[in-house]
Amino acid sequence: MRFVPVRDVDQQAVLMLHRARSLMVASRTAQVNQIRGLLGEFGIVVPQGVNKLRERLPGILEDVENGLPGLGREIFESLLEQLRYFDEQLGLYDRRIAQIAANSEPVKRLMAIEGVGPITATAMVASVGDARTFQNGRQFAAWLGLTPSQNSSGGKTRLGRITKRGDTYLRTLLIHGSRAALRTAETKVDRKSRWAKALEERSGHNIAAVALAAKHARIIWAKLVRGTDYQSAAA
Repeated sequence: MRFVPVRDVDQQAVLMLHRARSLMVASRTAQVNQIRGLLGEFGIVVPQGVNKLRERLPGILEDVENGLPGLGREIFESLLEQLRYFDEQLGLYDRRIAQIAANSEPVKRLMAIEGVGPITATAMVASVGDARTFQNGRQFAAWLGLTPSQNSSGGKTRLGRITKRGDTYLRTLLIHGSRAALRTAETKVDRKSRWAKALEERSGHNIAAVALAAKHARIIWAKLVRGTDYQSAAA
């Protein structure tokens, strides 16, 4: 059964903000890849990542001995200005999201969960609508595509990979956040952190991140339905 949460106009506006931000991220990534590729044609290699390019491109343009022709420098300067525009717009979007988060009790409640920041929390609250649409946390995790698929044969049920059905954006945000939470789990002694690290040691980082994201999805559902604050499991 496919659930379609009912959203009000304010929630739809927040989701529009998220979509605009995603488009800007994609545009910036494409711009960075294009600039790196064009530099490579002149024998100038810049490591991957927007930060590396942002740091090195001004120096490349100032270097008069690197073989870049005048027209090439003009084009790269124009591309650098476009990159700065993308950075500026993303900063505006992120500040707006942070402002929304600061003024929303449900969002602040979700941000107490490890690996859930303003972007994930605002997207969740805006996307879900009324969380009571889902009967339980597992149903909510299934809506996000974070539950394992089931294959039955010979009277036995085997669990496969996650279904990846539902909202790709929300699922991706949760998994990215879980990866960040895993990196800090070694310094913590609460029950959830110990469970996540043990799973990572047995099954690998990716499986542990997805499993932790599914657990966080259930916690998010509970916090939205019950309106209670999050408390990390005791050691």
